[in-house]
Amino acid sequence: MDRTTTALRVDAHAHIFTQAMPLIANPRHQPNYDFTLQHYLAHLDANGVQYGVIAAASPWGDYNDYTAQSVGANLDRLRGTIILHPGKRYDAPALKRQGIVGVRLPFIGLNPLPDITTPEYRKLLRDIADQDWHVHLHVEGRHLPALLPLLETSGPRIVIDHLGRPAPDERKGSAGYRAVVDSVRRGKSWIKASCGYRIGAVADEHLAGFLEELGPERLFWASDCPFVGHEGELVYADTLTWLLDRVSDASARRLILGENAHKFYFN
Repeated sequence: MDRTTTALRVDAHAHIFTQAMPLIANPRHQPNYDFTLQHYLAHLDANGVQYGVIAAASPWGDYNDYTAQSVGANLDRLRGTIILHPGKRYDAPALKRQGIVGVRLPFIGLNPLPDITTPEYRKLLRDIADQDWHVHLHVEGRHLPALLPLLETSGPRIVIDHLGRPAPDERKGSAGYRAVVDSVRRGKSWIKASCGYRIGAVADEHLAGFLEELGPERLFWASDCPFVGHEGELVYADTLTWLLDRVSDASARRLILGENAHKFYFN
């Protein structure tokens, strides 16, 4: 594939892993297969996607070695987000040189949520901002009204995962939806248009609402490949079709499928 002539596409969220990687205790998912860097790059090539962003996944906690090594060896094509634990020391400048651009907060399914007002979290968030990284927030939509204002005042930019991860009954206009809209309007947040297969029909309503109220400039398409927990239900190309079927305007498609994410992650 000639990346200089193909329409720009950036996959803003995918995972790579091997079974040899150390899992945390009681992980949300425990894949019994490998999905390697080579597998992922093959999917990009087969679908005309020039660039990708590797997202840290909660089952492996702050074991970031495979992500950082893979991204660092492919800086012309990849960027990555990692998981860091508050109170621990990391070589952030070295990770940045390997193409790491953000830190994921994998709060989905946690009860209670971590308290991000503690000194340890405030220090972590300040360090993230000082590296010019972003926070990659993955949490249920019902928590967004409380979390987003706190994150906005902490310093880093915010990328809200999976359309704000609404529950089936959290329709357009719900508290979580409004929190996303308000945060984007305040200038600190972006939204991943992804994971419709996990969210269900309400994903279409939220995406349409965000486009209507905010326009396409703060939206990134992402595959969420390899669909952990939903393997066999869809293929990579389906995630592109999902977006194209819901966004008819050619200019909006260009922004969401590639231009927005390339500017955010690669410039």
